[in-house]
Amino acid sequence: MTDRPDPAAADKAVGEAEEAAQHAEQSADRAEDAADRAESAAEEVIEVLDVEDFLLEEEIEDVEPGDPLPRHSPFYIGFFGALGAILAIWLGHQILAVGNTLILVVVAFFLAVGLNPVVEFFMRRGLKRAWSVAAVTALVIVALALFLVAIVPVISDQVSQLVANAPDWLDRLEHNHQVQKLDNQYDVISKFKDYLAHGKFASTAFGGVLGIGIAVLSALANIFIITVLTLYFLASLPATKSALYHLAPASRRPRVSSLGDQILSNVGSYVSGAFVVAVAAGVSTLVFLFAIGLGQYAVALAFVVALLDVIPMIGATIGAVIVTAIAFATDPTMGLACLVFYVVYQQLENYVIYPRVMSRSVDIPGAVIVIAALIGAGLLGVVGALLAIPTAAAILLLVREVLMPRQDAR
Repeated sequence: MTDRPDPAAADKAVGEAEEAAQHAEQSADRAEDAADRAESAAEEVIEVLDVEDFLLEEEIEDVEPGDPLPRHSPFYIGFFGALGAILAIWLGHQILAVGNTLILVVVAFFLAVGLNPVVEFFMRRGLKRAWSVAAVTALVIVALALFLVAIVPVISDQVSQLVANAPDWLDRLEHNHQVQKLDNQYDVISKFKDYLAHGKFASTAFGGVLGIGIAVLSALANIFIITVLTLYFLASLPATKSALYHLAPASRRPRVSSLGDQILSNVGSYVSGAFVVAVAAGVSTLVFLFAIGLGQYAVALAFVVALLDVIPMIGATIGAVIVTAIAFATDPTMGLACLVFYVVYQQLENYVIYPRVMSRSVDIPGAVIVIAALIGAGLLGVVGALLAIPTAAAILLLVREVLMPRQDAR
């Protein structure tokens, strides 16, 4: 008797076979999709490589005589690099050629910024800016006129005294034992007299009369240019500031305007501090000259010292030399006293008064003030000494407000 197949088992086997067939079909579909994606990716890679090969071949192989050089060619880079260097050198020479004019412009702008607080003082009292500028200009002209009125008589009187006393000094030299010994050995006095009478003394001193005239005319022309530019900058300072601030991007313009106003405020504070230091020098000179018996010239010489003391570090020295020379011409004892006084006072001013006043006015350390003034004087002389301290204050402000926050945020 044969076994009959079980229908339930048969149905189960058929179901499993159908399920296996479905899985196989799905796996085949997924394999086919993966193959299609791989084929597409391969075609894209081939297309990119073909395009790059085409560009390279077209850039390198299709260059013919007369065509522009390839963009990344060393010859292309070298040619335009040399052209840029030549252009930079040419621009540098042009800037050096107009360097004196640029210095006059910078000095005029500096003076305008320094006088702007006085203009704003009059504006707060109800005057318009044009009338305020006119009032400040009148004050400056009156101060210069007083300076000339004060110093010209002193210079004229002292020159007359020097000329009148010169023969007596020569007679004293001739009767001096040491001078007589030198004159007998080297004939010094006779040679000196011949040099003054027949030599080229006038030619070697300031280049002669023509050289002195040219120097005076050049100085007057520079003063006139600085005066005109200062008045122009002073009258148009708000518009000039606005134009400069608009060069910055709009997103950073408020920040740039704030920093610029702080820098200009530092310049005005520096001028105020310099005025305080100059007044201190003038008052001390006035008191000292009355004390040593040189009262007939005390007011004029004190005014000269105060005006020259505006120049940092070296202004006090120039004023001291002038006063000491006049004191020696009047009385050698007075001259020696002036020499000692100004040696002591200059050290006191350079290392005590000036750094303390300026540190409160422009908020920079005293050592930085001294170093900046020395560097500025070494680079541009008197102009560099005038501009050094406000420039140092501006650099320190930018470091504190811009560089240090960025460094702290890293």
